Amino acid sequence: MIQEYLYQILTIIIILTFIIIYFLIKSSRQKEISLLHDISPKNDKEIQEIQTTSILEERLYKDKDKDFKFINTEEGSFGSIANNPFEHITPATINRRKRNKIEVPAHGKISKENFKEFKGVKLLVTEDNMINQKVISALLSGSGIEITMADNGKIALDILENNDDFNIILMDARMPIMNGFEATKKIKANKNYQHIVVIALSGDISPDDIKKMTDVGMEEHLEKPLKMSAFYDILYAYTKGNIEENQVLKGTNTKELNVEQGLEVCGGDNFFYKDILNDFVHNYTNITQELTKHLDENNEILADAMLLDFIGITANIGAINIHNIALELKETIKDIQERSYITLLEEFEQHLQILLRDIKRYV
Repeated sequence: MIQEYLYQILTIIIILTFIIIYFLIKSSRQKEISLLHDISPKNDKEIQEIQTTSILEERLYKDKDKDFKFINTEEGSFGSIANNPFEHITPATINRRKRNKIEVPAHGKISKENFKEFKGVKLLVTEDNMINQKVISALLSGSGIEITMADNGKIALDILENNDDFNIILMDARMPIMNGFEATKKIKANKNYQHIVVIALSGDISPDDIKKMTDVGMEEHLEKPLKMSAFYDILYAYTKGNIEENQVLKGTNTKELNVEQGLEVCGGDNFFYKDILNDFVHNYTNITQELTKHLDENNEILADAMLLDFIGITANIGAINIHNIALELKETIKDIQERSYITLLEEFEQHLQILLRDIKRYV
């Protein structure tokens, strides 16, 4: 009899335990629902932003090794994407050089005359269709924009190898020999081209197609046939803030090149100064790789001699920043076994690339 009572008591305790757990779970869920209600979006815009955040977070995990940037492809929206509140969570902001992109102000109908605002901009148009080439050339004729045409991605890469002084590349997606996807991958993999904005120029407008373009590094999308207003917005957003800077580079100092000092050394002879700058580009473009090779082989003597020459020429041309880094590097490599020069060598290379770019713009 006692054992039967014990079983009944135990059964009641178990039932009561389940009841308590049930009410606890229910209470917790009601709190969550209440919280979600308090922070739920009040309009369609907020709903769209939350959905966009979820999409971006999902892509961040799926495509974390790809160079991706969310874009809005609707014509006339190019100014608004500069304020994308979720841009900071995309891999593109980690792997890609930060763009000096500015918001496009409201404007009326765009005409050919408006493109004169972008005088001095350098544009590489990679497009295999001759008619499209002629349309772009005619649209920009008389604007002061410098246009270079390439019939396919391979030609574009050949052009860049000899001259990377471009602000924007318009890249057709589908071309013979080398398509825009492959060409853009190679451009984005080259550290010398990171200053160039690659814009997709394509009739493909589906979300999947545009995602493929952004995945390889194309930063915006211009739809074919080219719409004048959308083209104007792209040029404004990516070059307007740099036009004056590019023009200044033609005659005054830059971040890495003190033109006044270099001209003074050359007796004010600008032609002679430019000749020396061209010699510098020819002789020292690969100096970091050569120094690294000598240091890896513990050949301090050759590395020291190379730096000594470099220090002299950079003083003559007015490259003060890298001149001072080279002086410090020359001292650091005296203790070659410690390999404390590695970080300084990376800084040296960064300044060298900016200097080479400034020289190419000046000459």
